[in-house]
Amino acid sequence: MMTQPVIESIYTDGACTGNPGPGGWGVVVYFHDGSVHEMGGGASHTTNNKMEMQAAIAALKFLHDSGQPQPITLYTDSEYLINCVTKWVAGWKKKGWKKADGNPVQNQDLLETLDELNTKQVNWHHVRGHSGNVGNERCDVIARSFANGKVPSLQQLPTFNSHKSLPDHYENHVAKVPDYVKTSTIVHKKTQEISTSALNINTMEPSTAHAAATIDEKPPEKRVEQLRNLVETLHIADEIAEKGYLITSSELADLMDVHASAVTSRGDQWRWRNWIVSRVRREGNQILWELERGDRLGGEDE
Repeated sequence: MMTQPVIESIYTDGACTGNPGPGGWGVVVYFHDGSVHEMGGGASHTTNNKMEMQAAIAALKFLHDSGQPQPITLYTDSEYLINCVTKWVAGWKKKGWKKADGNPVQNQDLLETLDELNTKQVNWHHVRGHSGNVGNERCDVIARSFANGKVPSLQQLPTFNSHKSLPDHYENHVAKVPDYVKTSTIVHKKTQEISTSALNINTMEPSTAHAAATIDEKPPEKRVEQLRNLVETLHIADEIAEKGYLITSSELADLMDVHASAVTSRGDQWRWRNWIVSRVRREGNQILWELERGDRLGGEDE
C-alpha cells in the first residue's frame, strides 16, 4: 500500500466524440495538504456513459488502494452516473440485470465494478458541467484531450503508478490505448485557488519555459508552421476587436488555446497579448467577452 496524504475530494469526467466514437476520461484528486493527482485514459471506440463510468472506476480504485478510512466527496457532472450508482443498481441486481421493460442493462460489467468499489465512504455530488468549477473543468480538459488523441501533461504523485492501480478488466480495456505520458509532480493548493473576483487587469500567458522547450523540439518547418498559425490567430483576434464582435467563453478559450476555466476564472477584465479582454454580459449559460487593442488604448505593455 502506498503512502500518501489524506484525500479530500475527487472530480471525474468523461468525454466522447461521436458517441459512439473516440473517447476519454479524466480524474483529479485533491488532498488535504494541497497536493494534486491526475489520471486519464482513452478508448478508440466507446460512449460518453462508458467514459463517465471508467473515470469513476479509476477514482474509486485509487481511493480503495489508498486504504484511507476518512470519507471523501466525489464530484461528477453526470447525473446518470450518480443515479446508476446510488439509486438504480440495487434494483437491477435484484432483477438479474434487467430493466423494467425486460431488456438487459447496458454496461453491466462497468456497473458491477462500480458497485463493488462504491462504499458509504463516498459522498456522490453532482456539479454542473462547464460552469467554471476548476476541478470539473480540469477533468473535462483531460478527458477531451484523450478523446482527441492528444497527450495531456498530468500532475501526479511520485509514488503512484496509475496503470497498476486499475482493476484487471479495466487494465485490459485500456491496454489497447497508447502508453500516455505519466508525469510526477506535487502541486501546491494555491494552483487550484483561482480568484474569480479580480477586477484589475491581469496578464494571462502560458508558461514560456514549457512553450520554448516544446518549440525547440520541433523541426524548423514545424516551427514556421506554428508561427503561421499564431499569426492567423492574432489576425482573427484583431478582426474581432476591430469590428466589436462579442464572443463566448468557449470561443475565447479556443482562440487562446486554453481550457474554459482559464477564461472564466480570470475575473471581469484582464490582458491577453495585445488585447484587453473584458466581460460584457451573460446570455443564458454563456458569458460574452469583448476584445480591445490594449496598445491602442494606452494600456501598459506586457
